[in-house]
Amino acid sequence: MLLSKKLALPIDHGITVLGAPPALGGFMVAVLVLSPEGLGAIHAALANQLQRAVNIFLGSALATISLTIPAVLVIGLVTGEPVVLGLEPEEAVMLIATLMVSIVTFGSGRTNVLLGAVHLLLFFTYFMLIFD
Repeated sequence: MLLSKKLALPIDHGITVLGAPPALGGFMVAVLVLSPEGLGAIHAALANQLQRAVNIFLGSALATISLTIPAVLVIGLVTGEPVVLGLEPEEAVMLIATLMVSIVTFGSGRTNVLLGAVHLLLFFTYFMLIFD
C-alpha cells in the first residue's frame, strides 16, 4: 500500500502527459496492489492447482475490497460527503455481469478453465472500456 501511494504521483503525471484516461491510474494502482498474490495464483494455476489459484487471488481481492469500501463509507459519513459509485451504464453492466459470473464460479465449490476464461474475458472487456 505504501508503495502504491509513492507511485501514484508519477503514474498520474504520466497519464496526464500521455493524455490517457484518468481511470487508467486507478487500474494501474490496483494491478500494483494485487500483483504479488496474482503471481502466486498464476504459479498455482500453472501447476494445475486451479482451486488453490482461485483461493489465493480471491482472498487477496476480497481483503482489499472489504477494507477499502468500509473505509470510504466511514470517511463519507464522518465528513458528511455522499459516496457515489460513479459508474457509467456500461460499467454498471460489467459490474453486474462480473458479480453474476463470480457467484457461479465461487458458489459451485469447484473451478474450471472455462469459468476462468469467462473472468478473463470480462477483465479484458473492462480494460478496453477504460479507453472508450
